[in-house]
This record gives sequence, C-alpha cells and structure tokens, in this order.
Amino acid sequence: MTTAAAPVRTAGDRPALPRGTDGTPGAARLHAAFARAARDRRVALVPYVVAGYPDAATSLTAALAAIDAGADVLEVGLPYSDPLADGTTLQRASAVALRNGATFDRSLDLLRAIHEARPAAPVVPMAYVNQALGNGDPVGRLVRLAAAGASGVILADLTPDEGAPVEAAAREAGLALVYLVTPTTSPTRRAMIAASTGGFLYTVSLVGVTGARSQLPREVTHFLAQVRAVARGPVAVGFGVSRPAHVRRLARSADGVIVASALVDALGPDGRDVARMARLVGQLARAGRWSGAQHP
Repeated sequence: MTTAAAPVRTAGDRPALPRGTDGTPGAARLHAAFARAARDRRVALVPYVVAGYPDAATSLTAALAAIDAGADVLEVGLPYSDPLADGTTLQRASAVALRNGATFDRSLDLLRAIHEARPAAPVVPMAYVNQALGNGDPVGRLVRLAAAGASGVILADLTPDEGAPVEAAAREAGLALVYLVTPTTSPTRRAMIAASTGGFLYTVSLVGVTGARSQLPREVTHFLAQVRAVARGPVAVGFGVSRPAHVRRLARSADGVIVASALVDALGPDGRDVARMARLVGQLARAGRWSGAQHP
C-alpha cells in the first residue's frame, strides 16, 4: 500500500516542494512485488548483480538466472570508479566491469534486455549521485533509466537533505527513489527518511560497507522493529546478508532481504559461475518462507 507524503512546511508556513516518490508507477510495481511475496508467506528476495561484470553478456545471463531462481526484485549495480559504500568484493567487480568497457549507456542496454526478457520482475539500479546527475540534468538520466525498464533507483550517497531536486526528477521519470537508513541514523532522521523514500526503505544492517558476513549484528532484529514502526511501505534489509540462515532469521523482521557480495563471490574468481550463483539464490529464496502463523 502507498501513502502520499504530506507537504513539508517552511518556517513561514508556506507549502514547500512535495517530498517522496511513493506515488510513481515504479513505486507501485515495487509495492506489488513485495505484496506478492507477503501473500506467498515469504520475505521478498532482492539479489544483486553488477552491470557488465565480468562482461556484458555474462551479466545478462546472471541477471536472468537470478530472477528465474527466485528474485522478487533485482538490484543492478552500475559500475562506478569511486564506490564509497561498496566493500572489497563489489569494488573489484565494478573495476573489472569498467576495464571491460562498462559505461552508463551499456548499463542501460543491460536494463533494457532484462526488462524485455523478464518484464514482471522490477529492476532497481544502484548508483551514485554523479552517475544520476550526468551533465547536471538528473531528469534526463532518470528518464533514460525508466525507459530502459527500471522501476526505481538507489543512490547510495544521496540524503533527503539534498534530495528534493532528484526526487522531483524521479517523479517526472516515474521512478521510485529509494533512500537508506543505517544503525547510526537518529530516530528523528529515520522517520524523515522513511517519509521520503519510494518503493521501499533500504535498511542497512550494520555500520560499514557492503560485504558478506558470517554473522549478522545481534541487534539487527531490534533495529528493524524500530524502522518498521516509522516506515510507510516495505522495509528491505541489506549489507552483510549472505546465507540462508541469515534470511531465515530476518524473514519475520523485514519485508525484503537484499543480498549482494555473497552472490558476486558465488560467481567465482572469474565471475562466470552463473550456475553456482543461481543455486545460492534458490537456497536464499527457499529460506525466506515464514515460520509461525503470521508475518508481523
């Protein structure tokens, strides 16, 4: 279900620009994907692939295999030269993709190919502000992402404090702009970010960069409960989620789980073991079924 954000009031009690992108067509597609998973009594699975890693053809094969193995939403990382939020695995994959010719335009080609082959699966690129701004016109690039089949976009280094112009561009493009909250986000900011995000709220499980972990933080369940208390739509948790046991633990605390580095690792040192990656996606999907009578 979507809820329109109330207008933000200025000091002079004049209406400011509306916030949020939860009323866009892209957000509606994302909400529908999370709702389908909930009706099936499972947490939605959001696997991650790197566009152009290790090359364009293999990244398309990996993306389609992830969807076929159980993805509800597919996150596609757009290679970037300075991926500040990414750990070693994703930095390496991004660097390989760039060396092998990955560009923004080629990433659009990948998104288009995924959407044409699997139109029912919402696709959400993950990028950085400089990639979305391009030549300073965020509308142009976001419209191109939407035209290629994207339902939303995650900009890892964008905060709502500076996000109003990008939100406006995303609304014009019909995209959900997904924001992140972390364990160090204050309760006040957490509520503000929850009111501004579109499609779902990306909840970072730990302090630090991405990367597979053997264990999730002990306090992650409590943190998710706090986030769900202020969220207006689905809550998806990522960073460190890598094993079926993690998904089972999170299945009753989140609406979705995001798995990135573990899947890139599963592709092997050359990035080409798509079958192994798909097996892990299937295992994660099966682990996401609820136990007990009802999801919170």
